[in-house]
Amino acid sequence: MARFAFNLPDIGEGIAEAEIVDWHVKVGDRIEEDGRIADMMTDKATVEIESPVSGTIVELAGEVGDRIAIGSPLVVLEVEGELPDEAAEAPAPKAAAVERRIETETSDASDEKDARPQPGGEKTRASPEPAPPEPVQKTESASAGAEREERPAKVLASPAVRKRAKDLGIDLGEVRPAEDGRIRHSDLDAFLSYGAAQGYAPAGAARADETIKVIGLRRRIAENMAASKRHIPHFSYVEECDVTELEKLRADLNANRGGKPKLTLLPLLITAICRALPDFPMINARYDDEANLVTRHGAVHMGIATMTDAGLMVPVIRNAQAQNLWQLASGIARLAEAARNGTAKSDELSGSTLTVTSLGPLGGVASTPVINRPEVAIIGPNRIVERPMFVPDGMGGERIEKRKLMNISISCDHRVVDGYDAAAFVQAVKTLIETPVLLLA
Repeated sequence: MARFAFNLPDIGEGIAEAEIVDWHVKVGDRIEEDGRIADMMTDKATVEIESPVSGTIVELAGEVGDRIAIGSPLVVLEVEGELPDEAAEAPAPKAAAVERRIETETSDASDEKDARPQPGGEKTRASPEPAPPEPVQKTESASAGAEREERPAKVLASPAVRKRAKDLGIDLGEVRPAEDGRIRHSDLDAFLSYGAAQGYAPAGAARADETIKVIGLRRRIAENMAASKRHIPHFSYVEECDVTELEKLRADLNANRGGKPKLTLLPLLITAICRALPDFPMINARYDDEANLVTRHGAVHMGIATMTDAGLMVPVIRNAQAQNLWQLASGIARLAEAARNGTAKSDELSGSTLTVTSLGPLGGVASTPVINRPEVAIIGPNRIVERPMFVPDGMGGERIEKRKLMNISISCDHRVVDGYDAAAFVQAVKTLIETPVLLLA
């Protein structure tokens, strides 16, 4: 038997390290060649790492959430026969330390209750005889006695009344019984009626506190958002758009789409953005603030902020300016599904030049989205609402009509984009949206 240290391979993208998001093996497991070892995350893409050999896992290079440098040991396996050319006879100190920690944690978890400190500082297993139960019983009795001394006289109530009070978040000690000192359902009703008049609201059942380790995509999102707000001086601008005619056009196109994908508002909005961008090149740009370079892109690589179970991801539609409505709709649906089920490729999750973020029906009245650094702008359509509006009646006057309205929000990097340019760009998009025939010209 020989030991083989499997180093984390170069996953690509010029990365220097990757984060462990899931182990598929543990120490002592037998793994076959090409078997799954771990899932590693690099720049929002999760990569599955497979074993190049068959063997038994003897060491792991960290825990979920740890970051491992490219080229450093990921696992150490015990293999039979000759070692592969890239095998390492001696495991790296880090891997050995991990193994020792794992063994220590395992033994400590099982021995913690029985181990006692010795003069030499080491732990030894105590006698297998169970400790006498009297001290525990005495402690519990003393504690219970102290509680009884602190509490007022016992509250009389049936189990059903107690359960109802607990569900309602009512302290029975605050309820005054109507007769014979026993609290009944009618007393709870009276307490609730009185409490409502006094502004009292029963507390809901409290959940247990939960501590969640911030790892994987959630940690990457946190780091990116913090860097964006720390480095970029944001400003936001919001404009109201009348989308009544746009929604009519969308309904007509969907009614006659045949086998084409159903259109949402997003492909129409992206088309309007792409039509307006040539006159505002500073919006479709990326800013390298370390080199003090702004790259104004000719092609529009549109990022689509997508909510997944793991967190927010931004798949990218390449050359959005060259695609028609149906191609955009198909691309949006495919990339969103790939992001949600974890099959999106690395190049589909990077390289955007401008991002659109939408909460759909939950879009709210206005939003101030955070820029997807190093881009310099992000656009957010908000919820469509119906309101009465004054519109021309065709005879020189006005009439009141129910119209569909939507706010468009944009956040910009004020180091690159001036407020006037942002407002003018949104106005250009508004013109296209409110005259949707221009989108098909």
